[in-house]
Amino acid sequence: MQIPATPENITGLVLAGGRGQRMGGVDKGLALLDGRPLVEHVLDRLQPQVGQLMISANRNPEHYARYAHPVVGDRLEGFAGPLAGLEAGLATCATPYLASAPCDSPFLPPDLVARLADALTVGRASIAVARTGDQLHPVFSLIRCYALPDLQAFTRAGGRRMESWLQRLKWVACPFDDVPDAFANINTPDELRAHQAGAPTR
Repeated sequence: MQIPATPENITGLVLAGGRGQRMGGVDKGLALLDGRPLVEHVLDRLQPQVGQLMISANRNPEHYARYAHPVVGDRLEGFAGPLAGLEAGLATCATPYLASAPCDSPFLPPDLVARLADALTVGRASIAVARTGDQLHPVFSLIRCYALPDLQAFTRAGGRRMESWLQRLKWVACPFDDVPDAFANINTPDELRAHQAGAPTR
């Protein structure tokens, strides 16, 4: 019998393991928006939607540990991108499903995981990813944890692009055309300043 994709069966993973190159090399998850770290905004949005949380981070683990959620580092060397964070999260995950969101998107929808879960279930897919218009947002995803061995094989063979990994699986896109601003991400100091001054509707 298939385990339902309900909150208690889902672990949320906040991806905060990047280099932050476009942010001047700072740890983007710790950059302040309205006086609070970006990662804190994302945790607050994601926590009510899942049963438990983890943070993927490769720098400043002591800072992320203050949020009292497990902190997992990449198992691949060299800041290998979001797939490395997903792989580490899946390998640590104790629930049948893993929901991911990046640390630089503090306006994510309050029903993100529920809508991804519906799409995953209806599509009988291994992974559901968010989409607005023609744009896919693959780091906003809900994954069945049995996909881990395939992801490990893909990354060990040198694969790093999530869009390429998707093609190996049965996946579905979940439309969020009604809330496109919810997927606004903050990559640069200028974008951070712009959102401080007037953020999209939250």
